Amino acid sequence: MSAGLLLAGLVLLVVGAEGVVRGGSDLASRLGVPPLVVGLTVVSLGTSLPELAIGLSAVRDGAGELAVGNIVGTNLVNTLLVLGLAALLAPIRFEARTLRHDLPAGALAAVLLFVLARDGALSAADGLWLTAFGAVYLASILLSTRGARAAAPKSHRDVRAPVTVVVLLAGLAAIVLGAELLVDGAVDIAQRLGVSDAVIGLTVVAFGTSAPELVTAVVSAVRGERALAIGNLMGSNVFNVALVLGPTVLAAPTAVPVPDDVLAGDLLLMVGATLACVPVFWTRRGLSRIEGALFVGAYLVYLATLLATRA
Repeated sequence: MSAGLLLAGLVLLVVGAEGVVRGGSDLASRLGVPPLVVGLTVVSLGTSLPELAIGLSAVRDGAGELAVGNIVGTNLVNTLLVLGLAALLAPIRFEARTLRHDLPAGALAAVLLFVLARDGALSAADGLWLTAFGAVYLASILLSTRGARAAAPKSHRDVRAPVTVVVLLAGLAAIVLGAELLVDGAVDIAQRLGVSDAVIGLTVVAFGTSAPELVTAVVSAVRGERALAIGNLMGSNVFNVALVLGPTVLAAPTAVPVPDDVLAGDLLLMVGATLACVPVFWTRRGLSRIEGALFVGAYLVYLATLLATRA
């Protein structure tokens, strides 16, 4: 039963995120918003909704460690696995604003989370700091791209606006229900196997909630929409830390615990991987297939170590 709930939750999260991304992208395109901005805002926020729904459900059920583990695990998947796989499909070239704006924002968000979590817990004040950082980041995107326009694709113009709204609302509903089912199933499995909520969040739940980013990155790479794919990944990493974990901590009845092994291991690795991207991306203004393979290999080593020592 627990495995069935977890699987059903994952399916609903992926389907719901797809609906949100499609509906949101269509609305943004109708307004003439450029692809990179769509990726950094609408798509990133849409693919981060599963993490937010899971986080809120987890803290309500007293499983705060799962919420923290999910964010750390998801960002590791995004940075190393998803971005690496995208580069393996086709070498990535970064736009100037990604290098100057989104990459530093991701590094700052990771460092801020580590600093706030050093005492072993995230308080309401910490949640406020994270949320404020996310709000400033989102505002900076909108201000820096003000006045930019892009023609809506014909495929978007052919879709009626009411249909778009229905798809968007149905996607949101699926995400909320999917998160509830996934958290219930994951927590029950963790308790039965004696595995911590944090490890479940770092692995099973992280993979599930990263599915929308993975699908978006692969499809965008195949279709040649590189700006949308990279904007989605960069934006999602910032939003996960700031506008997902921040509000989750604020909604928690008490401080959200950050286990010592997560703080000294997984979170530290997330910060290191994010900071390592800065010189790597700036040196070549992109990511080659070889570098993508190294990213994927690094994640597989981390995953194998995690499962061997803490599962």
